Amino acid sequence: MEEKMSSQGMLKKLFSLQIGIIPMPLYILLIVAYVLLTWGNQMPDDMLGAIGIMTLFSFILEEIGKHIPILKSLGGKVLVVTFLPSYLVYENWLPKSTVHVVTDFMNNNNFLAFFIALLIVGSISAMNRKTLIKASTRIIVVLLICELVGPLLGIAVGSLLGLSIWKSYFYVVAPIMAGGVGEGALPLSLGYAAIISMAQPKIFAMILPCVMLGSLVAVILSGILKKMGDIHPEWTGNGRLVEADDGQSDLGNLTQKSSGADIEKMLVSGILAISLYLLGVWVNSVIHLPAPIVLLIVVMIAKMLGWIPESLQEGGKSLYSLTVKGITPPLLFGVGIAMTPWESLVTVFTNIPMLITIVVTVTGIVCAAFFSAKMLGMYPVDTAIAVSCCSGQGGTGALAILAAGDRMELMPFAQVAVRLGGAITVTLSIFLMRLFV
Repeated sequence: MEEKMSSQGMLKKLFSLQIGIIPMPLYILLIVAYVLLTWGNQMPDDMLGAIGIMTLFSFILEEIGKHIPILKSLGGKVLVVTFLPSYLVYENWLPKSTVHVVTDFMNNNNFLAFFIALLIVGSISAMNRKTLIKASTRIIVVLLICELVGPLLGIAVGSLLGLSIWKSYFYVVAPIMAGGVGEGALPLSLGYAAIISMAQPKIFAMILPCVMLGSLVAVILSGILKKMGDIHPEWTGNGRLVEADDGQSDLGNLTQKSSGADIEKMLVSGILAISLYLLGVWVNSVIHLPAPIVLLIVVMIAKMLGWIPESLQEGGKSLYSLTVKGITPPLLFGVGIAMTPWESLVTVFTNIPMLITIVVTVTGIVCAAFFSAKMLGMYPVDTAIAVSCCSGQGGTGALAILAAGDRMELMPFAQVAVRLGGAITVTLSIFLMRLFV
């Protein structure tokens, strides 16, 4: 009788556990469905199949990352959710149907853009207006300082390690700071190929590993910055770049304050995000300005001018919480499967001078952002995390970097660092190469 009661108690305790936000009974049900469909080769190649797979793997990997000693303090959950799937794909240790369904979904549905649109509208609409105005002007100054420090430091270290100035800048530093793959490494390789006698695919293959490793280093440094903020609370605004003037609530405490969600207001905020993104797509077809930047500019101007009504601000808070808690982990897993080739990381690890140059360059950017933020009266931890996104894989890198630092509310400022910093780097690099060839 006692054994039976003990077994029931253990079973009740097991069922009371959660994997991330998922109750254990529901998670077991998801496992059973996944195993049956995969075993019978019947996994649907659609949105529901992909999201089911991404949810199943991402939350358990996140739990693992949270409990690995030392690594958990370096953004471990993000490293495990993003880079372990990449390695599993490389070793062919995941079912082919799983890889195919997730890759197809990520490549054909622009899920990352959907996430960024929701996060930008949710975070900016709920942000303190005066804080946004102060932070926006100052972060551009910090970014410009980093755009100077990063290349100088990278060239100096690369030269000391035997790399030429030419290779250090054009093939290591510039790709890191170019703003990702699609809007950074790709236009860089096309620009280089038009100037020098080398095929574009070969150039792209040379610079892609630097982009990947630069993003990995930024993720680790973001985790370190978060730990620094925990130890020195005066260094961090917990999601704010500057201190609020008027005592209004801000995104730093959003998850604690938005306990109840107004579904209608949240849906309206979501529709606003989608509408502005679609408008951005049209603007991009006319003046070639990326849709996320159009959305970012419109929402920031509307917020600064006080044009966002109270109902949309409340909806933005709920939308932000939903996006961060429910979408971030599955999206990180999808990025690891479809957009993070393990081969690229391995390539750089075998080239020690290039590896050290990348690490020093990204570290220099973070340090420059940290100390310049202090001089400008900004929170150095949050500013350094946001600006470090200029050395990531564009939107995918910003997602991983901010998640590692637990600062997803900084996505609007991360987009400024990625897009503006990337545009400056790509334009300057192609100009300099044409000048010296």
